[in-house]
Amino acid sequence: MPNTDHSATVPVPVPVPAQAPDTGGRRLPRTLHPVAWWIWALALATAVSRTNNPLLLLLVLAVLGYVVTARRTEAPWARGFKYYLCLALTVVAIRVLFRAVFATGITPHDHFLFSLPHIPTPDWYAGIQLGGPVSLEALLSAATDGLRLACMLCCIGAANTLANPKRALRVLPGALHELGVAVTVAISVAPQLVQSVQRVARARRLRAGRNKGLKALRGIVVPVLEDALERSLRLAAGMDSRGYGRAGTASRRSRRATGALMLLGMCGLCAGAYGLLDATTPTFLGFPAMAVGAVLCVAGLRLGGRRVSRTTYRPDPWRLPEWAVAGAGVFSAVLLFSNTGYDAAELNPSIYPLSWPSLPLVPTLAILLAGTAGFLAPPPTPLRPVVPRQRTEKAETT
Repeated sequence: MPNTDHSATVPVPVPVPAQAPDTGGRRLPRTLHPVAWWIWALALATAVSRTNNPLLLLLVLAVLGYVVTARRTEAPWARGFKYYLCLALTVVAIRVLFRAVFATGITPHDHFLFSLPHIPTPDWYAGIQLGGPVSLEALLSAATDGLRLACMLCCIGAANTLANPKRALRVLPGALHELGVAVTVAISVAPQLVQSVQRVARARRLRAGRNKGLKALRGIVVPVLEDALERSLRLAAGMDSRGYGRAGTASRRSRRATGALMLLGMCGLCAGAYGLLDATTPTFLGFPAMAVGAVLCVAGLRLGGRRVSRTTYRPDPWRLPEWAVAGAGVFSAVLLFSNTGYDAAELNPSIYPLSWPSLPLVPTLAILLAGTAGFLAPPPTPLRPVVPRQRTEKAETT
């Protein structure tokens, strides 16, 4: 039988080599420094603590949602902001429920809503009653307090979503490296649990399992807990193999000196902060005590950092976008604490008598200024999928 050659076109996936993207004059995608995101989020949370105006608090939530949507990456920890929103709603609901159950009475000028069964309390429990009439003003006050706490939680959730916790560990001083590892592990627990829940739920959908009801909850919780236990054991083995928690070459005298300097420095910082907040304290408890505490803390960090040697393969740059994002958050907090250009009562409107709160211009602009981080930060680096390329191969058959 004669030999015949048959040519066939077989698609073979060949990875495309990485090329410099054509930005058209736009900024190159990169990941913002994690400390810049944390400064921005903590400054915004500080600004939130200044007000209980529901309009400003809702504006803060809108700003957080915009920035997270515009600048989050595809990393596992970047998918958990919606769970922080669910936690925030739970906080508001619990706050309103507690205010309704532990009622404090109703005045003739309040708007009556409903009444719960009243439970008598002993005399030593005076001032708090269980059940009774509930007014609209009481529920609105509780909802506003819960909304402020919810905004703070969402600020921390935004920082966890936008910042890489492992990269933030690099910028800590050497003396705080082990403490930073523990904090990084604690921060990354929630994103890892979210990732485990999503993976188990996706597997249940592929197996056509029941996705609703208590049976579905049991089928999700058990695999998630098992995965968390296995991950913690692997983490413990990895940390032990890398010498985590060991003293190394540091002497006992050096460790005691470091601990004493850090303890005295923290005491000095606490005393200085108390002296600045309380005008009746002696003068030396203000800036002098804080300065001495800061010097002692720096000395302790320098002494403890000598026994920790670290190398950095790819350092994180701190450039103009980092200054812009951190400055936007800090400047918004400064505007809300300066009481300049607006009435301080507009930040904390009274609900007695019940009226619609006003939206002050300067605090609104301050919160919108914090929202500029959504386009001041560089766009995150997208994932590059492997693009299959057609290639013709000769197949010989006899």
